[in-house]
Amino acid sequence: MANMQFISGVLGLQVRPMTRRTAGLVLTLALSAAIFWTQLKALVGLSLSNDAYSQIALTPLMSTGLIVAERKRIFAHLRYSPVAGAALLAAVILCYGVARIFSRSASPEDGLALMAVSMVLFWLAGFTCFYGIQASHAGAFALLCLFLMVPLPGFLLARIILALRQGSAVMLGMLYSLLQVPFQRDGFNFALPGINIGIAPECSGIRSSISLFVTGLLAAHFFLRTASRKTVLMLFVVPIAVLKNVIRIATISLLSVYVDPSFLNGWLHHKGGFVFSILSMGMLVPILCLLHWSERRTPSDGKLRHTAATESSAA
Repeated sequence: MANMQFISGVLGLQVRPMTRRTAGLVLTLALSAAIFWTQLKALVGLSLSNDAYSQIALTPLMSTGLIVAERKRIFAHLRYSPVAGAALLAAVILCYGVARIFSRSASPEDGLALMAVSMVLFWLAGFTCFYGIQASHAGAFALLCLFLMVPLPGFLLARIILALRQGSAVMLGMLYSLLQVPFQRDGFNFALPGINIGIAPECSGIRSSISLFVTGLLAAHFFLRTASRKTVLMLFVVPIAVLKNVIRIATISLLSVYVDPSFLNGWLHHKGGFVFSILSMGMLVPILCLLHWSERRTPSDGKLRHTAATESSAA
């Protein structure tokens, strides 16, 4: 009982004891852990072993933090919604059955992705059932962020990595030409004075690109109001991610050519990724500030309607 009251206090829920709703959600989470225990372990292992899925382990913490940060708005109106919860539960059963059948012929990652979708839908069903459709709608961003736990299918991830490599190769060649660095390019391979480099899948920048994508989502949610400006911000994520990767490759390669060849296998290459990630965040901030500034100068829809109504009544 004390634990339930503590959780309710942390979430800032308005119904004083909150034991029934909290107990229902905790039971849902515990039941999902029992059903999907194997998949949960696989997801954590995948997140720790593969850079392309590094966000998986942190996603539940991020969504919980978002719910806590916006708890007053999310839990302003609470109501049980068993019908909506049952509808989501039906989707869980359907997705789980498809996953069981599909996993026999699919790759482990693809089968795990369907199971992860089932698990997240199970959590959403519990939340909607015990807190209501209105609370789910108010917390839609935090709840939908849970789908970041779903691993991308192998074929889709391969295409994304290929696109990042291709973009990096094109922009890297342009940068070398701009800096008047002599080079020869053969696909993803570059021959520079004294060294040869290649943009391998591991050098595509997929991990930092995902981090920048998640950062962009959070920034758009907290600092931008309109969907159009949120979309514009997210559209800048891909070119910034590619540009960051190009700057990283160019910096390491040019230091190797003109300063010391050991830079090619040194600390900056293997451990210095966070330095360039900070650079990419720095490139995203001015765009965010510009979009936020443009929103402040543009009247909201409510103000426009109020102004129109005032002018109409005056006429």
